[in-house]
Amino acid sequence: MSEKFQVGQIIEGTVTGVKPFGAFVALGEGTQGLVHISHITHGFLENIADAVKIGDPVKVKVLSIDEGNNKISLSIKDATEAPPKPALKPQRPKPNKPKKEKEPPVDDFEALMKGFLKDSTERQTDINKRLNR
Repeated sequence: MSEKFQVGQIIEGTVTGVKPFGAFVALGEGTQGLVHISHITHGFLENIADAVKIGDPVKVKVLSIDEGNNKISLSIKDATEAPPKPALKPQRPKPNKPKKEKEPPVDDFEALMKGFLKDSTERQTDINKRLNR
């Protein structure tokens, strides 16, 4: 098998079978290889039948040759160029929002707690005044 084919070689073949996991491709007299679903097309492919059908001529790249098991791994997407990516839409500039004033940094936990206690006491006093009216 390795006398006829070399890893990295790009050759013509014909699809002879389509299964959910990949497509079988005839490479010549009595030699077949498998194109795994992940190597059929560039991008996501849910159904192999959307990309190839039995009898389709395809260009494939030999990924690996397993002499012991008589298996050849092939790739259609590696034998073809990826389609150009669509151009990105220009983004509109975002309107400028007024910046919030930053609070001064709190030096320590004590100062933070004193400020919280003061605010809490003032709010509680306001609530009590409203309830007593």
